[in-house]
Amino acid sequence: MVVLKKKTFFKHLYWVYFLTLGLSLIIVALILLAPYLLSKNQRIGYLVYAVFAPFCHQSPERCFFLWGYPLAVCGRCTGIYLGFLLGTLIYPLTGALARPVIPRVSYFLLCSLPISLDTLGNFSHFWSTPIWGRWATGLIWGLILPFYFIYGLSEAISRKSHSST
Repeated sequence: MVVLKKKTFFKHLYWVYFLTLGLSLIIVALILLAPYLLSKNQRIGYLVYAVFAPFCHQSPERCFFLWGYPLAVCGRCTGIYLGFLLGTLIYPLTGALARPVIPRVSYFLLCSLPISLDTLGNFSHFWSTPIWGRWATGLIWGLILPFYFIYGLSEAISRKSHSST
């Protein structure tokens, strides 16, 4: 059993938090920026779409539109990324930076239930959820993810740095 130094863990926790927040802001900004760039005939907008293509189907009929162009990801993925950003912003307000604990697995399962059922229902052709419903299930799931990601990555880095000393 590895005993982690509290000071080292907190140092990593803060670094991971702020890097996660910064990266989340950049990702959401790029998602919104892509259609704006295309509306201004800036070809670099296509690069933004290409960056997100491996992670999202980007089907226009499942995307929100801004400036006459679809966002760089579908409605569900928009919800996930936005939820992740909001969850990251909420993270310190819950006291998680002062008293870090990983949430119960039941919270993760509860937040995963709507997106899982919706995806299964759509995939099985039982129903077709409108874009706002897809966005909402993604948002719910995205909100919980930072609470596991930030803590887990901080702990992994702390363990790695502890084992290398």
